[in-house]
Amino acid sequence: PYVIVCNHQASLDLMSMVEVIPDRCVPIAKKELMYMGTVGWACWLSGIIFINRHKREDAIDVISQTARTMRRENVR
Repeated sequence: PYVIVCNHQASLDLMSMVEVIPDRCVPIAKKELMYMGTVGWACWLSGIIFINRHKREDAIDVISQTARTMRRENVR
């Protein structure tokens, strides 16, 4: 398992990053993207994991759960 960290400048950059990352990788995005109409629907349907950056504990829980799943299932 591995983690790729990308710093993108616009919400549409995330969609292009999905095309270049390896198979079986799942991006993590800020929860605000989920409410951006068509972009939000596309992100949700593609399996992006959303975190709430304004609630630190919730974000840590989501990332920790994702890391545990990665280790348990030995997936990227």
